[in-house]
Amino acid sequence: MAHSVQARKRIRQNVRRAERNRPVRTRAAGAVRDARLAIELGDDHAAELVRTAQSALDRAARRGVIHPNSAARRKSRLVRRLKAAQAG
Repeated sequence: MAHSVQARKRIRQNVRRAERNRPVRTRAAGAVRDARLAIELGDDHAAELVRTAQSALDRAARRGVIHPNSAARRKSRLVRRLKAAQAG
């Protein structure tokens, strides 16, 4: 248990911020999962789902929920999978 006033306040802040960030992170993760599944199944709407996932990742990065480089890396991997599936 935290002993100082500052540490207790920091704990309260962390809890509030985690609650606020959870839906954004969940939405981004779900969009990536849906896009990846669509790519694997060869769905016709895979490109649209990839765009939705990119938007969700950008939104999470803009709000500071995930690092911008992490969002860029995940978007790059999704697009790479999509192009490989379309070519193959």
